[in-house]
Amino acid sequence: MEHVNAPGRRPWIIGVSGASGTPYAASVLRALIDAGEAVDLVVSRASRLTLLDETGIGFRDAHWREDLAQWLARGADGKPDTFGEIDLSGVRHWAAGDLAAGPSSGSYPVKGMIIVPASTACVAGVALGLSKDLLQRAASVTLKERRRLVVAVRETPLNGQTLKHLVTLDEAGAVVLPASPAFYAGATHIQDLVDFVAGRALDAAGVPHTLYRRWEGELGGGSRGDQPPPGGA
Repeated sequence: MEHVNAPGRRPWIIGVSGASGTPYAASVLRALIDAGEAVDLVVSRASRLTLLDETGIGFRDAHWREDLAQWLARGADGKPDTFGEIDLSGVRHWAAGDLAAGPSSGSYPVKGMIIVPASTACVAGVALGLSKDLLQRAASVTLKERRRLVVAVRETPLNGQTLKHLVTLDEAGAVVLPASPAFYAGATHIQDLVDFVAGRALDAAGVPHTLYRRWEGELGGGSRGDQPPPGGA
């Protein structure tokens, strides 16, 4: 993985909003790190409350590295240390309130951005160009620079206003990706369902991964029972 100070570094921005679904973000982050991709992480204020509620883990700007390591080691079922030690040398954290951060400018080199999970409030803010925090500002910059933006919206049901906002994002060039797990890949664990959504987000971003079994045109693939266990093969 590219170190945060590596020359020519071009990270993926990962924005985590306040919607339920923090395991989706963890899965995306682990896969990007495994793929050797550099990551710039923006965790919204609302998402810190969700993370605390869903995992019991606080996320503090001053201690983000140790908090992130604990988060990424946790399985989707809540078991700590499901995954091994994660190399965070290529991860850079930006405070959500830092509107002077690198990702707030189009001249800051990045590959694109994934918002996972994306709340309806986040969707509205990006669609309307509000830029009320760094997450929304970075997404607006990603769109204006014609870079890849994947919005993994996590809400149900969706009202008409949110649907209009999602259409606006689609028309602006974003990929709207509902956090909707599938079952043909043979899920046997909650982590499998989480990894499917994370994998589809990475597919939309063009990042190689091995998070789920792909459809091969043969029925019965979901019953083969050869899925690797969470945390490794």
